[in-house]
Amino acid sequence: MSPSLAQLKASISSLPAPERAELAQYLLRSLDPEEPGAKEEWLALAQERMAEVRAGKVVGISAAEVLRGLPGAGQ
Repeated sequence: MSPSLAQLKASISSLPAPERAELAQYLLRSLDPEEPGAKEEWLALAQERMAEVRAGKVVGISAAEVLRGLPGAGQ
């Protein structure tokens, strides 16, 4: 590890948790830049799925049921 990276890590570790979280989000976004048009595609897909639910083509499940199905649930 370079000395500058070590200094940066030491400085960052003293930041309050909300600021470290904001920095983590920034760093993650910088590693995986959004594809052009991806936001619009995700929005269109979400709208399509909501329309399917409203039309009765798809039946949702409750959050409680989803959580019960997770590994370790009920332990």
